[in-house]
Amino acid sequence: MSLVKLTIKGISYSQTQNGAYALILNEVDGDRKLPIVIGAFEAQSIAIALEKEIRPPRPLTHDLFKNFADRFDIVVKQVIIHKLVDGVFYSSIICERDKIEEIIDARTSDAIALALRFSAPIFTYKNILDKAGIYLKANPADDRETPENDDVLSSPETFGLEETNQAPSDTYAANSLSELYELLEGAVDNEDYEKAAKIRDEISRRES
Repeated sequence: MSLVKLTIKGISYSQTQNGAYALILNEVDGDRKLPIVIGAFEAQSIAIALEKEIRPPRPLTHDLFKNFADRFDIVVKQVIIHKLVDGVFYSSIICERDKIEEIIDARTSDAIALALRFSAPIFTYKNILDKAGIYLKANPADDRETPENDDVLSSPETFGLEETNQAPSDTYAANSLSELYELLEGAVDNEDYEKAAKIRDEISRRES
């Protein structure tokens, strides 16, 4: 299976689920986005890693892992989002020490937080992106503007809510598939990626 490289586009706050955020990943050579619902702590950790000017007074958990790895000459080479089951993404961290490679299972949010700290690339498999990616139609007018919703939430004060689990939602159980696709298109147009991710997961569940 071929790998697709991803970059981080930003983090948006969930309008429907308290304490949840949507991490938006972009495919490097395409227009699809991969929204992943994450908790407040992971969102804070990722945002701090993206915003180099923000330095917490004490190391966060992912900073501690980085310091520990540096001390023992462990390098994170890459992160691979390798599986999607019932709306939950599974990831692997590819590490190396003394030229010996190890693969460590991790939550996707943790894996990406570490990838940022090691400047390691992030990949997923093409079949996962085909299944869960949200395709955006090319629109030249959109390229000239950067919507505020795409800004990364970089202020630590915005992450004071409790982390929520990524449990499947029954919100869209009563909608037909055609209605779900219409809702998905509307959510993408409104750049509500957390809502789009939930609708996408419901569509994937029914079509699997």
